[in-house]
Amino acid sequence: MIKTTLLSLLLVCLIACSSKNEKTAPQAQFTDEQAQLIMAADSATPMRVFKITKESDSLLLRMPSEAVTVDPKDTVLMNLIDRMYTTVRDSLSLGAGIAAPQVGILKRIAWVQRFDKEGFPFEVIINPVIKQYSKKKQDCPEGCLSIPGRRDTLSTRAYAILVEYDKPDASHEIEMVEDFTAVVFQHEIDHLNGILYLDHLKQEIKDAEGLMTLDTLSN
Repeated sequence: MIKTTLLSLLLVCLIACSSKNEKTAPQAQFTDEQAQLIMAADSATPMRVFKITKESDSLLLRMPSEAVTVDPKDTVLMNLIDRMYTTVRDSLSLGAGIAAPQVGILKRIAWVQRFDKEGFPFEVIINPVIKQYSKKKQDCPEGCLSIPGRRDTLSTRAYAILVEYDKPDASHEIEMVEDFTAVVFQHEIDHLNGILYLDHLKQEIKDAEGLMTLDTLSN
């Protein structure tokens, strides 16, 4: 009788522990397809840059990205971060920044070049959010790895932004970024929201045409 009771208690304990482990087991934050793409090569291998000249690429670039949980032990996440850096520094790319959607992964991760720091280093920003834009604007030429053979000047980028983001070590940062570095941040964060710089250009042209129409009517 005692032996049966002990066995029953042991069985209940094992079931409870198993249920607890199932509840606390972390869920993969990348789909199988995303993980296969990321882990198809090591960190020294660039990823293919998605471009608007290909219809399927263009559709993905127009989709918003999901936030990620920063875990330094997540090998898929870390390999993605490393491969994105390799891609933006590759001789075929050489941009001032790159966002995860540009390599086919809809996650809120981007690399930005810090022209406001000595040596112009690249830094990775995870789950970035712009909390505030300055009223002051700046004219700035922009290009994009996903829009080959084109460069345009925008007049609506904020001169300064207050931005917060996570870092690969799971720490959190909030800072004011100014001048051209602020443009780089805005450009890459736009990518994470499914926005291309051409969208801003189209709006600027539309606004300018509207002002010209009003000016013509007033005369």
